[in-house]
Amino acid sequence: MAYTPHGRHLIAGEWVAGEATFLSSPSSGPAQAFSAGTEAHVDAAAKAAEDAFWTYGYLPRETRAGFLMAIAAEIEERGAAITDIAVRETGLPAARIDGERARTTGQLRLFVYHILKGEFLDRRFDAALPDRQPLPRPEIRLMQRPVGPVGVFGASNFPLAFSVAGGDTASALAAGCPVVVKGHPAHPGTGEIVAEAIRAAIATTGVPKGVFSFVHGQDRLVGEALVRHPLIKAVGFTGSLAGGRALFDLCARRPEPIPFFGELGSVNPMFVLPEALFARGPAIAAGWAASLTMGAGQFCTNPGIVVVPDGKAADRFVSAARTALEKIGPQTMLTDGIAEAFRRGHARFAVHEAVRPVIETQSEGRTASPSVYETTADAFLRDHALSEEVFGPLGLVVRVPDGAAMIDLARAFEGQLTATLHMDRADAPLARQLLPVLERKAGRILANGFPTGVEVSDAMIHGGPYPASTNFGATSVGTMAIRRFLRPVSYQNLPDEILPTDIRP
Repeated sequence: MAYTPHGRHLIAGEWVAGEATFLSSPSSGPAQAFSAGTEAHVDAAAKAAEDAFWTYGYLPRETRAGFLMAIAAEIEERGAAITDIAVRETGLPAARIDGERARTTGQLRLFVYHILKGEFLDRRFDAALPDRQPLPRPEIRLMQRPVGPVGVFGASNFPLAFSVAGGDTASALAAGCPVVVKGHPAHPGTGEIVAEAIRAAIATTGVPKGVFSFVHGQDRLVGEALVRHPLIKAVGFTGSLAGGRALFDLCARRPEPIPFFGELGSVNPMFVLPEALFARGPAIAAGWAASLTMGAGQFCTNPGIVVVPDGKAADRFVSAARTALEKIGPQTMLTDGIAEAFRRGHARFAVHEAVRPVIETQSEGRTASPSVYETTADAFLRDHALSEEVFGPLGLVVRVPDGAAMIDLARAFEGQLTATLHMDRADAPLARQLLPVLERKAGRILANGFPTGVEVSDAMIHGGPYPASTNFGATSVGTMAIRRFLRPVSYQNLPDEILPTDIRP
């Protein structure tokens, strides 16, 4: 089923056009014209969100749950059309889009079950102690409350799961916060049809129309207007370190600073410990090659760096990685800009005097082919640029002389989304030494696996110390993501009849 975009913004239930337009740049098929967002569009959307908050923020949890369920159903009803336009715009295969759509609706439903249980409210109660000496204690109740309208940025690499109805939007709506989404220009038609699904869910459930707005964003001015708007009380972002840091700084410089929950990227180091390397190094290398090139390497959990003990087992690992990568051909990248950034990052390694090519390819146009290099621990520690993310299928093998050097190298990494240990039982002593270091560096630590693929569940953390994310205590995946858009309120000696329903005795 083909979907033809109309190219307008959704603001408070109405499709709104603007005078200026921009053209999409699809992977296949003709370009489409879309209305270019302005500060006026952002202002109208933020004001509608604020008006909606006075109703939506205080609705029963059951009503919000029904709204999230309706969004999931409306997305599924448009499933074939969503896949069609998303494939055309991004170049991702249909199976990937279908899986991502299922992830999107699955996390909406997970949040439904979570908020119905009420655990996210973190309700606490201190009974009054009128006879306590030297002073009596009042009755105190505590509960988490929604912060207000939230700005969300659609991500380039996940047109569904981290975009218009993705984790940031779903968790904000679950918390009771209206949302204004800045759509990503890499897939504006996909964003538009998902916005239509949310609009339909608003109509069927009767929640306020201003609870969701969608503004096409073709340049940084729309995003800057969103984070600066005084009615926006928090921001969710998935994207580059440079772009995210600029928006984070804008949020901090506002007259009223607001939290910026940015997921900014990671090289996701893997540490292959000696016994595991000796026993099954080639198998680990083949798995790494598959993970490194999955989706043309366009995952924030892409394992770009692998650390191995030097020696013959490392030689076998490198040889097996080369053999696996030689079978992988060029892949289409999400945008021309991402492809160009990948080539610039690749060029840094191609001319670097301290690295040696394991497999080196050339990428042209909007495609990328895998390349892997290797270096020593000393060279890696001397040049910070070797630890910087290259978004795409590029990997670096770092050889260390021994376990102590591996621990020193781990300490040198900046904050990461993930860190992985490949280990056998005899590696446990070294793994125990590494674990405290990795706990300080990463939000998720894996053993004998690969970090691409993030489970949507209660226990998942998708975040980490800066620069992996801008808030080390938050996650953008899993039910804990809802807590980003809540703040605690204490109620002291309030009569039961005026307390919020969720905290009444």
